[in-house]
Amino acid sequence: MSTAVTTTDAAGAGAGRPSPVRRLMSAGTPGRLAIGVAGLVVLFSVVRVVSGQNALTSSSVMTAALLLSTPLLLAALGGLFSERAGVVNIGLEGMMILGTWGAGYAGYQWGWAAAIAGGLLMGALGGLLHAVATVTFGVDHTISGVAINILAAGVVRFLSESLYTGRSDGAGITQSPSLSSKPPSFSLPVLSSGPDLLGDLEAEHWFLVSDVAGILRGLTSDVGVLTVVAVLLVPAVYLLLWRTAFGLRLRSCGENPAAADSLGVPVYRIKYIAVVISGALAGLGGVVLVFVANIYREGQTNGRGYIGLAALIFGNWRPGGLTGGAFLFGFADGLQLRSRSAVVALLLIVALILAVVAVFQFPRRRWVQGSLAVFFAVLALVGYLTIDELPTGIVSFTPHLVTLLVLSLASQRLRPPKADGLVYRRGEH
Repeated sequence: MSTAVTTTDAAGAGAGRPSPVRRLMSAGTPGRLAIGVAGLVVLFSVVRVVSGQNALTSSSVMTAALLLSTPLLLAALGGLFSERAGVVNIGLEGMMILGTWGAGYAGYQWGWAAAIAGGLLMGALGGLLHAVATVTFGVDHTISGVAINILAAGVVRFLSESLYTGRSDGAGITQSPSLSSKPPSFSLPVLSSGPDLLGDLEAEHWFLVSDVAGILRGLTSDVGVLTVVAVLLVPAVYLLLWRTAFGLRLRSCGENPAAADSLGVPVYRIKYIAVVISGALAGLGGVVLVFVANIYREGQTNGRGYIGLAALIFGNWRPGGLTGGAFLFGFADGLQLRSRSAVVALLLIVALILAVVAVFQFPRRRWVQGSLAVFFAVLALVGYLTIDELPTGIVSFTPHLVTLLVLSLASQRLRPPKADGLVYRRGEH
């Protein structure tokens, strides 16, 4: 009997060995993420060949997407700290505004490194104000955040009028002087600069190979110092919040602060720390905008704090998910800046993705979801076949439209921290 069992097990081990794809999927989130990214690259390559829109995977679009997603990523990471500690931070926009002004003021006097310090400090002050209002005085989190957004716009105008009026170096009540030095940028030698092997492959426009080369070249060419910092912060924040005692205490404050308090966790102090870090990271996102323009200008954030908050929600309050949300918006923004006609090709991509969604929904007997996916897939396909170029107003609104679309699709699986937005008072339940 033991021989038979051994033989059967051996045969099963050989014949029933899982495929490489199944083994990769069984690895958990990293495996699914790798398959998802590979699938998207193949999809974009197919659509590029069919539509002839080489901008879809060009290095210039990818460089712009990476740059435009950096401030959103930093704002979203800031929101992650605050909301994981149980404090809703609608004030990310105002903290970014404070960060842009602090970067402009310090940068024109002492250079790019001082601009980073100025943006961090001003953003942290905005976070501190939010913490005082919500944690100490129990103000409704949304009201406090909206008030900070309004207050920040007024504060930077007052500071500009006080410090820049009457200057002869180009400064005024709506902008600062130019930065006295520019921040460094980095490129991969040989592959993305010098011989530029990736650029040569991209120029061939081969299926998949040129697409991968264009994407890699765009992500490794002329990368700013704060972009490098933002990318490194993603795994660092994950390790801090999910692999350290401090992170466990912070997340417990957002899930059940009363239970955390009963176990000796200093809930108020941790909430303060989290919200101040949140403001500092949002301010650092404002510094990126100043580095791009080499100057502070009023209205520079243009609602990016709200988009960062949307990326946080889309990412289900996790570092990896919010990174994908930030890059999605950055890609849509970069594409509409580089090529208006290439934006139409996004309709074909949407049609194909919705068709795949329908294929997965119908076997599970989710008839409504599947039917809606088919309806919108057909609508997107008709739009792709009949529209040559979108009007300028719609093209410029594409990033916001993409954000609304993905938020609506992701709304069914969202799970915010249980005590997020609740006012906590020791001894009350």
